[in-house]
Amino acid sequence: MTCLLVAISHHGLGHLAQAAPVLNALHAARPDLTFLVWSGVSPAALAARIHAPFQHRHEPADVGLAMHDAVRVDLAASRDAYLDFHRDWDGRVAREADWLREQRVAGVLADVACLPLAAAARAGIPGIALCSLNWVDIAAAYLAEQEGMTEVLEQMATAYRSARAFLRATPAMPMDWLDNRESLPPISARGIGRGAELRERLGLAAGERLVLLGFGGIGYQAAKPLPALNGVRWLVPDGWRQERADLIPFARAGLPFIDLLASCDVLVTKVGYGSFVESAAAGIPVLYIDRPDWPETPFLAEWLAAHTRSAAIDEARLFDPGIGALLDRLDAMHRPPRIAVEGAAVAARRVLELLEVDS
Repeated sequence: MTCLLVAISHHGLGHLAQAAPVLNALHAARPDLTFLVWSGVSPAALAARIHAPFQHRHEPADVGLAMHDAVRVDLAASRDAYLDFHRDWDGRVAREADWLREQRVAGVLADVACLPLAAAARAGIPGIALCSLNWVDIAAAYLAEQEGMTEVLEQMATAYRSARAFLRATPAMPMDWLDNRESLPPISARGIGRGAELRERLGLAAGERLVLLGFGGIGYQAAKPLPALNGVRWLVPDGWRQERADLIPFARAGLPFIDLLASCDVLVTKVGYGSFVESAAAGIPVLYIDRPDWPETPFLAEWLAAHTRSAAIDEARLFDPGIGALLDRLDAMHRPPRIAVEGAAVAARRVLELLEVDS
């Protein structure tokens, strides 16, 4: 049996949304390939997306960013977390390299943690990065001027450069400084549209619009009540405690989130790869809270506008009754054809080539 160590960032669920389709494609191509997942993502969340057996090292493989909520970065906590994670970096890399050898892994696939890639290079094991972003560019945008971060960013960049390839899933940041980058088509699971079933289960009247609020697995609690709009029902995370007939918690829907997305009328979200690409794959319009500080935003937003009905809003607009008119405009927009999502199969083939495993 050939074992692949898969390191998945726990900064929300977008990295899992990218990695899981690739693992599923790898499993279909090579059922004898086993997965050891190193991630701070919960076992339940992993199992909901990865349709293959896997073992789980349940701890973070990287830092990502500390967040106040889904749209606000905690700068002080992020800096402290990086300095702590990279303390005695060489010793930590050496210990993880020993662990990889003990596990007898044939390779490392990271979306998109640096430590496992650095350990793979130290152990002489093939390392592959897969993502639409990298943590060097993200962390540098917020923390480059913070004391102690220059060395941390250099260590991370060295880890990415050590990979046999950095597979950039479209739409992606440019990453021009990475000579080992390769472009991939979009990667996404495709949900099953079960709109009629869902509307019957929820008791929706004909013509009622179902608007899903999903923020990529990072907590977001509405600062103000959502507006009560005629003909609109809001599907909201289970943790929201606003008791209103027009607010429906996810649990009542009884569907996996990917199917819930494919069955709603509009997604309200933040800027993020998983939500944008999964919506385009399902032909669902997207209303997103703009994040001008987030380095991915211009690349993801331009791609989304070309591939599904979409509009950006500032956060305050979400709680303004005038959002109803914007929902109407989204509905009236030209509907582009649904995108092909071939990236997972392409990535799986490339991973096997890079690992020098016969497919």
